Amino acid sequence: MLSNILDRIKLSFRKDKELYLSLYKIIGFYPHNIELYKTALLHKSIARKNEKGKPVNNERLEFLGDAILGAVVGDIVFEHFPGKREGFLTNTRSKLVKRETLNKLADEMGIKQMIISNGHSSSHNSYMGGNAFEALVGAIYLDRGYYACMKFVQNRILSQMINIDKVAYKEVNFKSKLIEWSQKNRIKLNFVLLEQKIDNNGSPIFSYRVDLEGVEGCSGSGYSKKESQQLASKYTLEDLRKKPQFIDEVFAAKAERTKMEEMPVMTVPDTENKDNFIIVQDKSDHDLSSQEAEDENLKLNDLENEIDEFDLSSISAKAMSREEIIAAAEAAAFAEEN
Repeated sequence: MLSNILDRIKLSFRKDKELYLSLYKIIGFYPHNIELYKTALLHKSIARKNEKGKPVNNERLEFLGDAILGAVVGDIVFEHFPGKREGFLTNTRSKLVKRETLNKLADEMGIKQMIISNGHSSSHNSYMGGNAFEALVGAIYLDRGYYACMKFVQNRILSQMINIDKVAYKEVNFKSKLIEWSQKNRIKLNFVLLEQKIDNNGSPIFSYRVDLEGVEGCSGSGYSKKESQQLASKYTLEDLRKKPQFIDEVFAAKAERTKMEEMPVMTVPDTENKDNFIIVQDKSDHDLSSQEAEDENLKLNDLENEIDEFDLSSISAKAMSREEIIAAAEAAAFAEEN
């Protein structure tokens, strides 16, 4: 069984000898499954399909490699900086695996030169090298396992190419620097989206501008909101340091804003207690005029007089016949006429 595997590796090695040697120089060991590494170096601009008709490129391996690389670097950072807080560890890991770092590594290690693409997007897509680096990590993981990835990062990257301590204590987050400066000086800061479009390869491009107290700062463009805002922040910080007229304009705008906010309110609040919660009825439907009110009072007085003059003798418990009731009503009516 083992001899058959070795025979296949030897046969593949003779066939792809140049690729084997190039990968050995990069990762520090020979691959077992060379096809994984070929896929890792195949950009999506090359329209290749497998026997099932599905496209073959390095995007899936890039996805896997991104996750594995984050875990490996997190593991290394955790062990390298005992006692450091979560924020420090997260920031250090982010700087080690950020796109610019991976692009630089891919270029320095020769990975970028091995990528197979159509040639047009190679010079345009600034992420191609970093994407291939992540895809290569994904291939190593599937081919050799997690600890092979750990060995690759430790022995080839952190031991030879990157000083982890220097990276950890170097601040490169220009957006955070600008936000911190703005907060200390109580400057209103906004990131304004200028444009969002798709390039010829289908990649999104964002353009953002920094506004300080409504004063237009610098703008930056990138393949993500984060990248474009970082560039805009970097250029704005440089202008704040190098252009006195720019920072003067910002603080003049701040002074004008705070002056308006601190101006006294001339209208003094009314102290009259108004029963605004009482619902007033519509006078046209319910209220009486003064004359109508007087008439109503007179009617009430007459009614009271009638009640006072009411003769209790007319009340009787004696049952009356119909003829007696009619005779009594006629007598009362005749008396009123007279």
